[in-house]
Order: sequence, then structure tokens, then C-alpha cells
Amino acid sequence: MGRLQNKVVIITGAAGGMGAAEAKLFAEEDAKVIATDIELEKLNQWVDEAKKNGLMINAIKHDVTSESDWNKVVKLAVELYGRIDVLINNAGIYPGFVDCENTSIELWDKVLSINLTGPFLGCKICIPYLRKAGGGSIVNIASIAGLVGGNGTAYSASKGGLRLFSMDLAVNLAKDNIRVNTICPGGVATPMTEALLKAPGMAELIKTMSPQGRIAEAIEIAYGALFLASDESSFVTGLDLTMDGGSVAR
Repeated sequence: MGRLQNKVVIITGAAGGMGAAEAKLFAEEDAKVIATDIELEKLNQWVDEAKKNGLMINAIKHDVTSESDWNKVVKLAVELYGRIDVLINNAGIYPGFVDCENTSIELWDKVLSINLTGPFLGCKICIPYLRKAGGGSIVNIASIAGLVGGNGTAYSASKGGLRLFSMDLAVNLAKDNIRVNTICPGGVATPMTEALLKAPGMAELIKTMSPQGRIAEAIEIAYGALFLASDESSFVTGLDLTMDGGSVAR
């Protein structure tokens, strides 16, 4: 308990899956959490219960592709707590294994808008507040699809771009004591992957990709985010934390 005591954290894509797991875990570690998602009703379902249990979490509807929505989220955090210490860019979309020839310009734009422009806007708007707080941590949730090919054209491009975006930020913001790191999960059981995992043979295929022979739970990725958000990782920036059960090591 207390690994994030008094830290103000914004977590996007928190209605379920990794975002919800991160928000709950961070609040249990004494963070003050602003949990955001475009699906506000779904987000409130678990946030209301968490607040009854004494966790300090506030929910707000948030389209990560909207600069005005980002300004509203930041305004709420500053009005409630006066500062921002941590940003977790978790919100994302996965369209499946769609190759280049079958990727429409509409799908391409949608995936990159959510998966890459969203984190860009969040960082751009939050960085001045992190700097004002004396430093902080940004964690961008990418994917092993940003490390190896064969995972869908738009999705791979968005996650590979997010990795290098994070590295560029890490270099430029080190002087401000702002650390920027990326998590690259492998197969994780979340609402976003639910349909994929239900496809015939797909769950078994994804399990065989990992030497551990299994799919991760969202909380396992949340613990990696907790480390990167906390002061325990004070000398860690520009990192790709690959959490994939050894898939990329093959």
C-alpha cells in the first residue's frame, strides 16, 4: 500500500480491461485517480462501487481524439487536486488482423487517431502540468504488435509509432524530470480482445505464441504500469517493457 501516495493520475480507457485494472490498483496504492473513457456508463458501473469502498477515483467521459475533451479531463484533475503527476495512455482500439490491401483509409485513420493521436494529445496537454509539479511519469500502452509484424497493418503502425513517440519524449523531457516509458503487452484477456479470443481456435493460437502457454490477465499488465508510475522506477525512461510471456523472445 502507498506506492503512489498523493500522486494524481489520469488513466484513459478505464471502463474495463487493463485501464480498469490499473485505475483500481493505483487507487489501492493511494493515488488520486481520474479514470476516463468514452463509455461513461460502463466506467461508472465499477467506479461507483470502488468509491463506496473508499477508493479515490473520479470518472469522466472522454474521447481521446478530442483536444477539447483532453482539456476537460486536465481541468477536472487540477480543480480537484491542484496537480498532475502521472499520465497512463491506455485507451486503444484493435481492429483485428487486417492486412494492408484490406485496410480502408477510414479504418487506417480511425486506428491511428485513437491509438496514436490520442496519446499525442494527452502528452501535449499534460506535459506543462507534469513539469509544474516538478516532474512525473507518462506510461503509454503499446503492444508487441509494435515490435514484430503480422498483427494487422494499421494496428502495428499505430503501436510502433507510439513506441518511438515515447522514446522521443523520454529524451526531450528528461531534463524536466518527466519519465516516459512504454508497455508492450502480448495477448491479454480484455473486453477489446474478447471477440478475437472467441473466434474458433484463436485463443489456443495466441496461447501457443507464448512460451508460458497462456494469455495474461489485465492485472498483470497493471502491475507493470504501477512500477513505471511509481518512484521505484526513478532511473527508468525510454523503456519498452515487454510483458508477453516470452512471445517476442522466441
